Amino acid sequence: MANSAQARKRVRQAERHRERNAAMRSMYRTFIKKVESAIIAGNADEARAALGRAIPVIDRMVTKGVMHRNKAARHKSRLTARVKKLAA
Repeated sequence: MANSAQARKRVRQAERHRERNAAMRSMYRTFIKKVESAIIAGNADEARAALGRAIPVIDRMVTKGVMHRNKAARHKSRLTARVKKLAA
């Protein structure tokens, strides 16, 4: 267990950050799943709208440090390609 006051504070901060990051991670995964479910259903308009809502959330996770920028780019690229293929 942490002995100094500084170490105890860091433990409290780390716990708050862990909970916040877990909530944000869950949120962006939900947005991605909405796009994927629309793609699987074959609904191009719904998939395009869901992608439009998901991309800013994914970008926000990068700025907050929840997701690496390359992972975000990979998600956006793959989802966009699947939506374009569905629309064609």
